[in-house]
Order: sequence, then C-alpha cells, then structure tokens
Amino acid sequence: MEGFHYIGKPLARKEDKRLVTGRGRFVDDIVVPGALHACFVRSPHAHARILKISTEAACDLSGVIGVFTGEDLDRWTNRLRVAPPIEGLHPTEISTLPIDKVRFHGDPVAVVVAKDRYVAEDATELVDVEYELLPAIASLENALVGNAVLVDETLPSNLVSHQSFSAGNVDRRRKEAHTVVEASFYQHRQTHVPMETRGCVAVWDAGREHLTFHTGSQVVHPLRSQLAVRLGLSESQVAVISLDVGGGFGQKIALYREELTVAALARHLSRPVRWREDRSENLMAASHARENFCRTRASVTAEGRILGLELEITEDFGAYCFYPANYMSRVVAMILTGPYRIEDYAFDVKIALTNKCGNGPMRAPMSITSWVMDGTIDAVARQLGLDPVDVRRTNMIGTEDLPYRMPTGELLEDITPAETLRSVIDAVGYDAFRNRQRALRNEGRYIGLGLCTVVESTTYGSAFYKSTGIPGSGHEAAWVRIEPSGVVNASVGLGATGQGYETAMSQAVAEGLGVDPSCIRIHIGNTDVAPYGMGSRGARGGTAGGGSLYLCAQKARGHVLRIAAHELGLNSASDLRLLAGRVERLLNGVWSATGISLADIARTAYLDPTNLPDGVAPGLDFSLTYDPPPMTYSNSSHACEVEVDIRTGMLSISRYVVSEDCGTVINPIVVRGQQQGAIAMGLSGAMLEEVVYDENGQNLSATFADYLVATACELPNFEILHNHTPNKRTPAGIKGMAEGGVMGSIASLTNAVNDALAPFGVVANRQPLSPQYLRSLLRERM
Repeated sequence: MEGFHYIGKPLARKEDKRLVTGRGRFVDDIVVPGALHACFVRSPHAHARILKISTEAACDLSGVIGVFTGEDLDRWTNRLRVAPPIEGLHPTEISTLPIDKVRFHGDPVAVVVAKDRYVAEDATELVDVEYELLPAIASLENALVGNAVLVDETLPSNLVSHQSFSAGNVDRRRKEAHTVVEASFYQHRQTHVPMETRGCVAVWDAGREHLTFHTGSQVVHPLRSQLAVRLGLSESQVAVISLDVGGGFGQKIALYREELTVAALARHLSRPVRWREDRSENLMAASHARENFCRTRASVTAEGRILGLELEITEDFGAYCFYPANYMSRVVAMILTGPYRIEDYAFDVKIALTNKCGNGPMRAPMSITSWVMDGTIDAVARQLGLDPVDVRRTNMIGTEDLPYRMPTGELLEDITPAETLRSVIDAVGYDAFRNRQRALRNEGRYIGLGLCTVVESTTYGSAFYKSTGIPGSGHEAAWVRIEPSGVVNASVGLGATGQGYETAMSQAVAEGLGVDPSCIRIHIGNTDVAPYGMGSRGARGGTAGGGSLYLCAQKARGHVLRIAAHELGLNSASDLRLLAGRVERLLNGVWSATGISLADIARTAYLDPTNLPDGVAPGLDFSLTYDPPPMTYSNSSHACEVEVDIRTGMLSISRYVVSEDCGTVINPIVVRGQQQGAIAMGLSGAMLEEVVYDENGQNLSATFADYLVATACELPNFEILHNHTPNKRTPAGIKGMAEGGVMGSIASLTNAVNDALAPFGVVANRQPLSPQYLRSLLRERM
C-alpha cells in the first residue's frame, strides 16, 4: 500500500506453523489433572412440561459424581434477562437450565458429572425424565396465529419484537409510480458448523475464590463479565482464557447455558469440570441463524428508477433470546437500500419465537440484505423488460453523491459501488456472455449470470449501539510494551478464531511504531493479559482492533523519538523517524542513520532512567482505547455464472468474480483468505445447508449426512479484483471486511439461477437452491 512500510505486505501467517503441525492449544489440548466430565441430558421433545426427573439409576453408576437439574442451577446462578429499552421489544428471562418446561428438541434438562466422558454419556441414558407433551410451534405461520400456544409463557404472544419505520412518503410514491413491483425472499434456517464445537474447562480455586475458565470465545472480556454476573462474582474473580479456537462464525459470542452450568459445577464441587459437545449436539442445540422472510414493494418509473421502497421482515428467532430479538433483522432493515439512491423508505420488522433452537448472529447476520435489494432490482428489470445492469446503474450512488445519508440515517462515505460494478461487468464480458447465453439456449442448455453489489456494515461504533437502543460498546483497547531488549509485546481485546490476527495485528503495530513485524508478539485471548475490548464480531477486527493497535504504536513511537531527540541534543523530534527499529534523521531532504536503535532507547528507558528527558517516566509501556465511527462500510460487486440442468435441477457454478473495496489492506494473504471463506460460506448456505424441523418440532438435520456443507468439489475458483480506497475517518484508512462475501454470494448465485431459468417464467425466491426445489419450479413449465 502506498505510503506504508509494513501494512499491505503479504507476510506469511505467523500462527500457521503451530496450527498445521498440530501444536495449537485448543480447549481439548488443555490438560487439567483430575478434571471431571459433564454431559447433558437433552429433551427428545420440542415442547413439553417437565413433570419429574429421576436420577437414582444414573447416580448409582460407578464413576458418576452427581446429576444436577435446573432447580440446582437456579440456586447457584442468576438468570439471564434481556431487556434493552427498545420500543416494541418484550423483555425475556432465561434460567440456566429449564425448570418447568422444555422449548426445543435438544433443550438441556439435566447434567451428569462423572470421572470420565464415557461414563457421563452412559449415565445420561439412565436419567428418566417424565414429560407432558405440549403442541409444538414449528413455523413462523403457526407462531403468529391469534390463538397460538405460547413458547414463552411470560409473554402475551409469540411476537417478541415488532418495530416499524418510515422516511419520506412511500404512500405518495406508490401513487406516483408507473408500477409497483413486489418481490419475496425466504432464507432458510442454518447453523455455523465450526470445525471445533463448543467446549470449556472450568477450574475453581476455592482458596483464592477464583474461577479460571478455558474456552473458545470470540469475546473473552464480555464473556468474563457475563460469567461474573451470572455466578454472583466480581470480574476480578474470573479469568477467561481462549488460546486457539477452531472457528466461531458468531456461534462463540454468547455465554451459553452449558458453559455457565460447567462453571457453576466446578465451583459447587470444588473440582475442575470440562465439557465438549459432540457434532450432533452442535447441529441441534448450539445456536441457529437466518430463517427470515422478506417482502418488498418498489414504486418505480418506466425507466426503472425506484421512487419508494417498502420492506416487511419476519424472522423465526427460535425458543430463547440470548440476544435482543430484533438485533439481526433490525440491521437488515437499516442498511437495506445499500448502494442505491432511495429517499422514501419504510420497513416493518416482526420477530417470533418458535420451538426451535435459539437464533444468534452468524457470519453476516444481515446476509439476506443484498439478496433482497439486488433481487428487487432484478424483479424490476423483469417486470419492465429492462436490462438488470441498466436498472442498477439508474439507481446507484456515484462518487458525486458522497457522503450519502441513507433514509435510515446511516452515512455512506468513501465507497465505490459504481466502480466495483463496472469492473466485474468488464471482467465477465457482459455482452459476450449474453450472446453465449442465447446460443446455448438454442441447444437446450441454460446458463445464467447473477450480479450483486454489496455495501457491508463492518465496524459498529458505540454511537451505533446507542442510537439503536442496544446496550454495549463498539470501542477497542490496546497496549504496546517495548521491552528492555527492544522487542515489542502488544495486546488487543479481540478474540482470534482463525483470522490471522497475530500476523495482521503485528503489521499494524509495526507500521505505527517503526519496527519489523518479526520483532512483535501479539497477545490475545486472555482476560488477565489483554485490555478490556469488545472482541471479534462483524468485521471489526481490522478497523477497531488494528486501528487501536496502530494508534497505540504511534503513541509509543512519539515517546521513543522524544527520548531519541534528547540523546541527540535536539529540541524537537520533528525531523526524526523510527524505521526497522533504528532512528533516522532528515538532513537536507535525505533520511540518514543516527546510530541509535530502539534497543538503545529501551535500555535507557528501563536501565538508565536518569538520562531520560525531564518529565519522562522510566519504562516504555503504552495503552490506548479507540472508538471508531458509528459505522464504517466497505463494498464489493459480485458476478456469478451458473448452469442449471433442467432435467434434474442440478446447479453448477461455472465462474465467480468479485471486485472488492475494503480500504487499506493490512495483509493481502489474510484478506484473500477472508474473501474466499466468506464467499464459500455464502454459496454453501445458499445451495446445500439447511436446518430442517418437521411439523412436530423434531430436528431432522443433526448429522452431516443430513446437514450438507459444500466442499472444494462444489465450489469454483474465486477471481478477486481489487478496487481499494481508504476510509478518511479511520486509522490508516482501514474499512474492515469479512462478511460481504456471504452477502454477495447468496444474492449473485440466486440471481444467476433466476437469469438461467428466465425462459420458463419462474423465479426462485427460496433457499436452499436444491435440485428438488429447482425441479419443483420447472415441473409445470416443461
């Protein structure tokens, strides 16, 4: 990157050597002598009252320490109350384990603690739970009927959240329009499938009254705060340690009931307790995501100009609220208009509880956004007989429009949607593709090209949370310490789950300070070491985490150069710089060596402090907190070419091109991995992955034989074009990126399928795009 020495360099990931050679430190690699093992008894029913739990047979099994129920945990822990002051959002409360009734298939009703995992699992089969079955709410439609059985009996209905918004006058625009185009979109239920499932080890030191909690977490400090509150401890009594984590994707943010239970058991028994869920438990009972239905009405001119847009969202949030129920869909509604000039806009967002595993954020919790918006653009083009590229260009924001304020108040600046769209259209050869498409249709082959331009919300600053009524902060914290030898230790409050933070963050420190990244060690994932930060979620790692480290390192550099100026007998450090760990001076327009190194400065600061300038304290230890703008955005445009076999419904992807603008790139290797992973995740979800419940709320997809995930065989090569422009309001111009690939891929893939099937007059408005679904659309048209 221009103007940088270390940022922008494609350095190999520091952490990869230990990870690929089996020397990582995941939860199961943490050896705790004498640790007991926990295993949970889970409900076979979606909705039922708990009448009686008989534990005698399980307790009699050799090796079993005890069996504990919701009533036990309710005495040892505090309940989770989610009640932010948001109009239309009902407060909810959850006990650590169910006491009166279970709410979904897989709900944990009791826990067995034994000397080894095998005994614990065997003992769960001996716990006898007597249930009284209740009608299960297994769909959004059933949840919202007037006389529906209540999932949460403390609420007046299953509608747990309802918000509306309007800007401008959509009613007037509807009357002025040439026509009103309606479109609908259904995104199915999915789950995160991290390589490493949930697990933890809790160690209670009775003498110190202190809990050490080993887990895989994206947010170690907020997790520590939650553990302390729920256990009735102070934060100084809890340490959370999360070293290497085998993927998170949003699933490892919340403090789950099983983890809290393990911590409470370790304290109650004064013995270490560990737990690792198996894959079926993870698929069935960890956390789900998506499953929302959207309908749009676009009031348009004859030329395809959108005068007004209306959105309705209904989301199936499952049985429990570990987050404010409106959280994910509210973001969808707020950023829906994305890269398009739309001033008159209204939305209505409804969230319902059902007897399914609870929802939470999954990589790109707003993933449906771009499919809804660009799918609506395609619907306008179909209805008016226009080219979809022309409709996009008619409505798209240009550089002359920036900064542009969305109708919801969100501010777009330093984005390039028109430029990224142009580059992907040129790359795929749009006109040539249309000619090839016509020729192949004459041969009975159906190919399609789908486009999508994404505006990705990346870094959520504190002001964003404040404006939406969601409690929390968007700030990040960092410290940088230069040791007496001149080597550098640094830390930030992120939680690594495979993003390459140790590499990219060392480059941010290196750039801010002026030393080689190889001299820097990044420490993350330990609440006793790292500063209190908000962890890894969204795409905040680069902007908030990298930005805070960069600023903190600049602070350290200024201090170092002040000492260097004193040693050189200069009144000011304005003509000094630190590069590659050596101090240089600008003389006659040329940077010249001074003979002073960072190690020299460090030795003085620590071991000869009487030679420091007046007012400068010994040591080189610096800290800083940084709160980014309310929201930062990156953008990208995606083009996906597919072929559909109309006889079988088989879908294959022929080519995938993306042009991305994610601002200043800290490390191209890391960023490319994030781009590839996000696109792959989106395509896999749109084609194959689906959590399936039957009408009785039974989960039918709790194995990898039923919950399908794409492999390299189903995915194409990803051609990535670069169109990066820095953000003027963030450190080093970083924008962040990690989720836009999910957003763009599900939209461009579905738009491509609809383009391929256009001769048949059908529209795929549901996912996944399985062969069975595509054949069902074609069956009556062939």
